[in-house]
Amino acid sequence: MTPLDFHVMAKPIGPICNLDCKYCFYLEKESLYPQAQKWAMREDVLDSYVRQYIEAHDAPVINFAWQGGEPTLLGVDYFHRLVDIQKKYANGKRIQNAFQTNGVLLNDDWAALFKENEFLIGVSIDGPRALHDAYRVDKGGQPTFDRVIRGIETLKRNGVEFNTLTTVHRGNADYPVEVYRFLKENGSGFMQFIPIVERIAQQVTADGLQLISPDFSGAAQVAPWSVEPRQFGRFLCAIFDEWVRRDVGTCFVQLFDVSLETWSGMEASLCIFKRQCGQALALEHGGDLYSCDHFVYPQNRLGNIMDAPLAALVESEQQRSFGEAKESTLPKYCRECDVRFACNGECPKHRFLKTPDGEAGLNYLCAGYKMFFHHVDPYMRFMARELAAQRAPANVMRWTATQDAQQAMAQAGRNDPCPCGSGKKFKHCCARQA
Repeated sequence: MTPLDFHVMAKPIGPICNLDCKYCFYLEKESLYPQAQKWAMREDVLDSYVRQYIEAHDAPVINFAWQGGEPTLLGVDYFHRLVDIQKKYANGKRIQNAFQTNGVLLNDDWAALFKENEFLIGVSIDGPRALHDAYRVDKGGQPTFDRVIRGIETLKRNGVEFNTLTTVHRGNADYPVEVYRFLKENGSGFMQFIPIVERIAQQVTADGLQLISPDFSGAAQVAPWSVEPRQFGRFLCAIFDEWVRRDVGTCFVQLFDVSLETWSGMEASLCIFKRQCGQALALEHGGDLYSCDHFVYPQNRLGNIMDAPLAALVESEQQRSFGEAKESTLPKYCRECDVRFACNGECPKHRFLKTPDGEAGLNYLCAGYKMFFHHVDPYMRFMARELAAQRAPANVMRWTATQDAQQAMAQAGRNDPCPCGSGKKFKHCCARQA
């Protein structure tokens, strides 16, 4: 691993949020900092982080990512100061910022900051009103849908680029097409679908956490809001079937793009599908650096950037071992799988099942991913061939339409309406040509 390879998700307000999403794995991280009096990242820590992060990347464009908790709680002025710090250390490099928000507090002042400084905004929204409000409520238990939509409208009105992050959980996973169409209708041209999978310990751990890591050996059960494996697979397949017929090249779904990378012979750009991980770290408000956003546990703390250089922590033996373990602990069942090239065991956080032959380390979502990757295989093969020939992957829509028509013809009865839509009976129309 070199310094050029890593990316940090910075949490300048730690786990503090104005929502109380029932499935959120990060809210309870507050218990890791029982002495915290103020959750905002101090300016000296922020200054040090920005400087070190820029210095560690020998590239013309530096990409920062800001998340929480909910970063808008820090106020617009905080991020104006952040931009000034970035300019101070940019040294001719171009700075880009990605900012993940629940959207509730967005207004014209925020939009002006984002627009002026070309922030890319990610808005968390779980679908239409009933699906979104099933889990995404505020501290008083009140629904948040209307406020999130108002925030999205503010971004659109001010010309701010945004994408959407949708968690897939027990409450919305049975409505894939409704979710997908809703996001499109509300202006999302780039979508991320993140499966919610958590395990709850029967007793709170010594660290004050109840949502536990995959190596936890005590009594635990899968959280009731977690998406079921095959349910997740069906969700992805249904959205893909809609996308591959209508929206290739105009609407971008992260998982579909990453899948095409792997079918084209490239390594996945998304960490969960790489052979090894360890290149996507998390920085807490006080400067503590952790191996990953999903592994903010005391045992995965690498150190503090105010005590040790950021680059040194990233390249430490502890972090190297963490990243290599993703590949070295992959069960034989996974190593011999026909879709390993696309999956690589997915995120280590989800590897808490046993394989059919009893080996530990099988991903909870294995059945769903297998379903999805097998389903998309012929389409991905076609798009990969188009890319290799320097043609547009969007040609898959025409190819798919031809495949659909041929299948409909093969299944049509002589007296059925012709699948071509002419209004004639099949025997008097396309059956003659066939």
